[in-house]
Amino acid sequence: MELKRVVVTGLGALTPIGNDIEEYWDALKNGKSGSAPITYFDTEKFKTKFACELKNFNVEDYFDRKEARKLDKFAQYALVASDEAIKDSGLDLDAIDKLRVGVIWGAGIGGLETFQDEVLAFGKGDGTPRFNPFFIPKMIADIAPGHISIRHGFMGPNYTTVSACASAANALIDALNTIRLGTSDIIVTGGSEAAVAPAGMGGFNAMHALSTRNDSPETASRPFDANRDGFVLGEGAGALILEEYEHAKARGAKIYAEVVGGGLSSDAHHMTAPHPEGIGVIAVMEACLRNAGMKPEEVDAINTHGTSTPLGDVAELKAIKKVFGEHAKKININSTKSMTGHLLGAAGAIEAIASILAMKHGIIPPTINHETPDENIDPELNLTLNTAQKRDVKVAMSNTFGFGGHNACVLFKKFDE
Repeated sequence: MELKRVVVTGLGALTPIGNDIEEYWDALKNGKSGSAPITYFDTEKFKTKFACELKNFNVEDYFDRKEARKLDKFAQYALVASDEAIKDSGLDLDAIDKLRVGVIWGAGIGGLETFQDEVLAFGKGDGTPRFNPFFIPKMIADIAPGHISIRHGFMGPNYTTVSACASAANALIDALNTIRLGTSDIIVTGGSEAAVAPAGMGGFNAMHALSTRNDSPETASRPFDANRDGFVLGEGAGALILEEYEHAKARGAKIYAEVVGGGLSSDAHHMTAPHPEGIGVIAVMEACLRNAGMKPEEVDAINTHGTSTPLGDVAELKAIKKVFGEHAKKININSTKSMTGHLLGAAGAIEAIASILAMKHGIIPPTINHETPDENIDPELNLTLNTAQKRDVKVAMSNTFGFGGHNACVLFKKFDE
């Protein structure tokens, strides 16, 4: 069976550094930090008092008050980003076969704030279960793609992938394979997350995962820097329209890039810590290259998982050196989490978008906030530190890894007819 070619025909983003694709790209290439003191709740008693919140996002610009109350933030974000991607794709929704259009979405947690608020309200009561009737349908992680499909009448595959911080990349790979096999023409894919809430911040603080650089939030996310002390929690969504190439060609769609491969693996090592030698990361990048039928020396750029944690950054770079050998020194390696923070289940989507835009514009966004070299990191690696670099990118890789040892890797290629 000959596999179908899969291309990207639409993009949408709602991020801490930009509320649409244009704003997002402008901030990425200019090295803008999205980290700032938290405004959503009182952080006086929290170890970490900052995060990468959305800026100037007014929910009533997108939903009426009644509709908004039925949607957790993570579902609101999913609808906003997917609406932009669908519009960007130029799809005529009245002309396509909606039975062959699906939604495969990623979310690591889902409606955390809804769950938190409902349980807290119950705890303050007399034990009578007076829960909001929208509690469950707002909270469940699969509801975001459900809303996207209901909004547009898409009747193809519809589900959520949940693999912690690898969730959106997992969704992308599932979308790729669904189209490759010929069972769908179009998949709306991506991921969303909204965990900047007391439960999210408190939970990640309890496991010592977050940076506590409260005196300088804007520089707290510092992948590969010797003084990194944890990740910065972010929120938002990224959406991509994946489409079968002949279908896209027939309707004269613009094509951003071709999705040529995806790989999945497990560390099988620890609940939260990566394997120190990155064996699962080695496996996933090798699997992705095999799936794409490409050689390591063909890769020009890697958007790393690069969360700014002491163990994770070193393990990932060790794995890159193992897979790419001497060619690793010729690759532009970066971490856009230095600007966006870590969007958990949405990370794979916004970082895939960053890779595609880097390819389109010939610019690698920087890894910002780097001040002190880490003696455990090879100084000959080009980590695209602090300033964007111009480069003709023909092949770009995007890595995302999640608690539980989940690893996902996606490979994009500059479109060539």
